[in-house]
Amino acid sequence: MTDSSAHDAAVTDRGRLAGSAYNGDRDLAARQSLYKWQAPRHDLPGIVAEQLRGVRQHGRVVDVGCGNGKFIARLRQDRPDLRLLGLDIAPGILAGVPGPVAVADVARLPLASATIDAALALHMLYHAEDITQAVTELSRVVTDDGLVIASTNSDRDKAELDELWMRAAGDVLGTGRGPARISLSARFSLEKATAFLGEEFSRVEVTELPGTITVRDPEPVVAHMASYQAWADQHDVPFEETIARARTILDEHIAQHGAFEINCLGGILVGRR
Repeated sequence: MTDSSAHDAAVTDRGRLAGSAYNGDRDLAARQSLYKWQAPRHDLPGIVAEQLRGVRQHGRVVDVGCGNGKFIARLRQDRPDLRLLGLDIAPGILAGVPGPVAVADVARLPLASATIDAALALHMLYHAEDITQAVTELSRVVTDDGLVIASTNSDRDKAELDELWMRAAGDVLGTGRGPARISLSARFSLEKATAFLGEEFSRVEVTELPGTITVRDPEPVVAHMASYQAWADQHDVPFEETIARARTILDEHIAQHGAFEINCLGGILVGRR
């Protein structure tokens, strides 16, 4: 993909997000599951729970863009005293999330100003149509001593998957090297996130979470790549054929080298006034 406006439109399209990308948790779970093979392992829900250690008993915490409820489930276990609310624009993905939950967009949160002790925006702000507005809205709902916790990936995250896709796409198209796959996190990457949050919060703490995923079976990687099916029309290449070719390349690489490695770099940001 080379047209940034088309990329942004695809990544933020509310109909695509609610009706296809996150109408269930299959694709999101496939992306999450790849980290089972990462070393060192980063317990992101546990890290978030630790950041909330200072939130008062019975404090109000909202998980905006809660997805399949991975973080809510962990917080219910570690901090049963908190009053948790999950929000997402996709009704379909909320079906299995422990309540209370509601359908809502980060651009217009159904919450009164200064009523939330902590707002979570985990791997989701890149889907906001206007990221600056979304950060302003998160800031609006948290109390003066509250915090916003966001997470995202670096521009350098999983570069090996990008190269694998372009090689597979090039083979399918007969061009040697095909077009890049869509990057969900590019609009709010780790490199850009501090500036966005810094518009509303005087203190922004960043914790980088590097690691290496090592797989000896192609299927986790194939499932991760196939989880972008909702954006198949944006890849300028036959999607399923490219996935099949990527599987063959992975099979050959693992047979020759014993494993396929992917370097990851994500991070968590905590904004305070």
